[in-house]
Formats: sequence, structure tokens, C-alpha cells
Amino acid sequence: MSFEPQSRLDGRVAVITGGKGAIGMASARRLCALGARIVSIDRSDSAAVQALLDRLPGVAGGPHFALTASVTDSAALRAAAQSVLERAGRCDILINSAGYTRSVAAADLDGLDDALFDDIVQTNLRGVFATIRAFAPLLKLGGDGLIVNVSSIAGFTGAGSNLAYVAAKAGVDMLTKSLAKALAPQVRVLAVSPGVVDSAFVPGRGADFNDKAAATIPLKRIGQVEDIASAIEACATTLRFATGSRFVVDGGRSL
Repeated sequence: MSFEPQSRLDGRVAVITGGKGAIGMASARRLCALGARIVSIDRSDSAAVQALLDRLPGVAGGPHFALTASVTDSAALRAAAQSVLERAGRCDILINSAGYTRSVAAADLDGLDDALFDDIVQTNLRGVFATIRAFAPLLKLGGDGLIVNVSSIAGFTGAGSNLAYVAAKAGVDMLTKSLAKALAPQVRVLAVSPGVVDSAFVPGRGADFNDKAAATIPLKRIGQVEDIASAIEACATTLRFATGSRFVVDGGRSL
């Protein structure tokens, strides 16, 4: 593993879960622009995701491609890892951006029933672990692997869309630290923690919520998906002597 900053990612393969999401696709565009071959893993709509990938610039490593697998299905994730090995021969970067949530007030304990709690934790926490477990052998092969977990400031502020999501993201932060030690030195593990982001990730949040949130943020605007994608890019290019760290990209909301 070289710790020198890199300006290009030619020859690298970047696997992105939730690649059709706003942060996932913004990250795909940025890494592709630096020469990385993109593999997007989504639970559905592989044809639609492939159409999005086909719009990205071509790279020397081969065509970008989409795979179908849910992060809650470990067998499907193992099959996806095998497909990446067969079609791309390697995996250098894994970005865990698949996620799901729903707004439930923290005081509404009955509104967060067992089924919803379990579903959110399975997707946002267990899904991250299961994906890393499936792809760790491939990431280790190159000796210079990188995992970036898309976390949230909810994981350390205790305030978020619901308590299950808060707990799941706190778990992601701890996974990041623990796996940074367990997978070193062949693989670095980092987390990027957004605050409020202008996307459709949280159902029901619109311009009114965003405007109110922006007024409370020191930098006076909410995050854009490019803010998060640029931090993920930095993890792969300039922040190469970092592992186990959490990079907060929230405009100061958590201060």
C-alpha cells in the first residue's frame, strides 16, 4: 500500500451499494472521472441503473456494470462479489451508500414498531457489515483496498430521522473503527458523515424543512450530494494515510 496522494484512479474498480441513490451516483461520477471502473449494486431496477452507468465516461478497465442484490441478503452479496471477480477481476474501493429510513419522532415510541426498527437496522447496519464481509477477500487481494461507509451525524448527535436510524449509524461508526484495525494493513476503512442533504433520502422532507435547517447551520446552507461525494473522492485520493476516521461533512450543523 502506498500512502502517497493520487490524482487518478485508473485501473481501479469501485463497487458502490445503493449506486442509484443521489450520493451513490454522485460518487460514481466523481470516481469515474478519475478513471475508476464502476460497479453499482442495488436491490432492484438493474436495467435503469445500467442506463445511468452507460452515461458515464468509458474507462480503460472495461464497461461499468450494474448488479442486483439487497444488502440484507448475504447470499446475494456473496454472489455479487463473485460476479465482480469474474467480470472485473478485482475490487479496490467499496462504498457503502445503500440506506433507508423513515421519519418517526424520537418521543413517538409506539410509532417505531419492532418491524420498522428491525428493517432499518438490518439495512443500515447489518447490511454494511454483510457487504464488507462479502467483499473483504477481494479488497485484500490488491493490498491497497479502501472501504468508505456513508454514515450520518445522527450516529453521534443522537438526533435523526428516527431512533433506529440513530442507533444504526452509531453502529456503523463503531464498525468503521473496529474493521480499520481488523483489516489493516491491506484495507483502509473510513466513514463520511453527512448532516442534512438536499436529496429524497428521507421521505416527506422538502423545501420547508431544508430552509429551516439551513438557517441553523453555521455555513447557512444544507449539504449537496456533491459535498458528500467529494469527501468520498478525497478518501480515495488525498486522505490516504487515514483509517478508522470519521469525516464530518455537515456545514457545521453538529457543532
